[in-house]
Amino acid sequence: MRIFASLLVVGFAAGCADQRDLTAPSEPATTPTPDLAPAMELNVAGFQSNIAHTALSGGATTVFDATLDAFSMPAPNLAGARLAKHSDGNDGFDEAFIATPGASNSGLGPVFDNESCEACHVGDGRGRPPFAGESFASLLFRSSIIGRGPHGGPQPIPGLGTQLQLRAVPGFGPDAIASLSYHDSTGTFGDGTSYHLQVPEFVLTGGRGPLPPGVLVSPRVAPVVFGLGLLEAVPEFEVIALSIAQRATHVVSGEPNWVWDEVLQRIRLGRFGWKANNPNLFQQAAGAYNGDMGITSSLFPAESCEGVDPICDRHAPEVADQTVDDVAFYTRTLGVPARRDIDDPINQQGEVLFHQSGCGSCHVATLRTGVLAGIPEVSNQVIHPYTDLLVHDMGPALADRRPDFQASGQEWRTAPLWGIGLVQTVNGHTNFLHDGRARSILEAVLWHGGEATQARDR
Repeated sequence: MRIFASLLVVGFAAGCADQRDLTAPSEPATTPTPDLAPAMELNVAGFQSNIAHTALSGGATTVFDATLDAFSMPAPNLAGARLAKHSDGNDGFDEAFIATPGASNSGLGPVFDNESCEACHVGDGRGRPPFAGESFASLLFRSSIIGRGPHGGPQPIPGLGTQLQLRAVPGFGPDAIASLSYHDSTGTFGDGTSYHLQVPEFVLTGGRGPLPPGVLVSPRVAPVVFGLGLLEAVPEFEVIALSIAQRATHVVSGEPNWVWDEVLQRIRLGRFGWKANNPNLFQQAAGAYNGDMGITSSLFPAESCEGVDPICDRHAPEVADQTVDDVAFYTRTLGVPARRDIDDPINQQGEVLFHQSGCGSCHVATLRTGVLAGIPEVSNQVIHPYTDLLVHDMGPALADRRPDFQASGQEWRTAPLWGIGLVQTVNGHTNFLHDGRARSILEAVLWHGGEATQARDR
């Protein structure tokens, strides 16, 4: 089934000046009685009909492990110095920072969401929204105000930046205090069977001070981090070609998100993040250090609270470029779990229906990587991630109304589907979509709207 997990963010509804209530702007549409005849007759062309009947989801980087460690294995074609660099990156990914000055791992804060990469991406896997009584451990809030920021990105909130951190070092307050509740939404399938979805309602109250009027907020869970080097190695021209081919169908119309590359100081294709707002993994890693842990680097030398208090003033970078590079390399060279049970008749039937229904239009089964400099292991591979790396309009029910570079408030990147059947094993849950609202793959499909409506109904 088709999961645009990349696509959904709860919309923002204005409240009083110091409280923001984030609720879905509308309910998902009731699924109509599906007419399967057109779906069965569908002769989808080219990129849409490419059934990838193979276990080698990650090409030569595929790992045959279905245990708790399924997302954490190095690519099997990695060896020598590059395997040692991968190990160094793993250490950096796991290292927990503290606020105590002078320690080797000091620098945490002043505001932060977690102490390490691993604390959000447990087992290199998928985060989830908190259960009742839990803190927000692997769900964060992107934030901005109306307008365009530097290089066309979101406009940062003065003193808060583009992410609301929910924790702070002693003596300094967090950016905000968050809570989460749900209400039910019901519908009926064409055969009369009813279903129930949960609609999240996030409430944010100002921490150190009131949130500004008109603040735009997007709740987002941590995604899996394996296979990212392969996606970084897909040539830009292949992604653009997918967009052109989709527009020609007049059914779906994915677009590249062109974003600012802080490393190269120019506009590049966005590939990573729920709205494809990051162009490369070094920038992704440095941004996570800065936004998630309050750790500065040469690429992002400022604290998000700069200008608010002397504790937020500029200082020497708190993480070395070498560490950031090692962590980025680690995510580039994690192996991709093999697809399992490919000869099971039920799975084969589902594979055919997946493509006949049009799900493969955006969740493209097969891509080919080019050359990623210095990493031959991910270069020139045939891979099966089930994504097009494009952003799509997913309808108002999943909109956050927060533009991110060229992605609108209703557009989200197509989430890769590889390894999705192992989330329960690795992370102990089956929560999907950008904010984890879907409790199963079926619920994730039901939330699809906009360009995905026709495929969802089929």
